[in-house]
Amino acid sequence: MRKTLLTTIVIALGIAFAFQPASECSAQAKKEAAADTKDKAGFDVLKGRWLRPDGGYIIQIRSIDAGGKMDAGYFNPRPINVSKAQATKDGSKIKVFVELTDVGYPGSTYTLTYDPKEDVLRGIYYQAAMKQSFDVYFTRMK
Repeated sequence: MRKTLLTTIVIALGIAFAFQPASECSAQAKKEAAADTKDKAGFDVLKGRWLRPDGGYIIQIRSIDAGGKMDAGYFNPRPINVSKAQATKDGSKIKVFVELTDVGYPGSTYTLTYDPKEDVLRGIYYQAAMKQSFDVYFTRMK
C-alpha cells in the first residue's frame, strides 16, 4: 500500500513538472534559436575572400558563429597569423575586427565596416610596427 501511494505521488509530480516547464522552455528555446539564426544570417554575408586592391592582401572569412567569432585567415600572399577575428553589430551596421600577430605584424589590426550597397569592407588598418594608420577597403573576390 505504502509503495503504491509513493509511486502514485512520484508519477503525479513527474507529470505536473514535465508539462508546465517544457512548454515554457520550448517557447524560450524557439525565441533564442530565432534570434541566433537572425544574427548568424546577418554575419553570414561576410563569409568569403576579400581583396585589398592596393597591395593584394586577402582576408578569408571561413565561418562565423552566432556570437560573431570568425574563423579567418590573412594572406600577404603567404599566411599571416590571425590572433583575433570578430564581427559585431552596431545598429544596422556590421563591423569587423581582425588582429594580426606575426613577424612584421606585431598586433596590427583592421577595423572595418561592411557596406552592403557596394559589397565592400571599409575602414582603418593600423600597422603596429610603424605605429601608423591607413584608410583601406576590401572588395569581395568572386
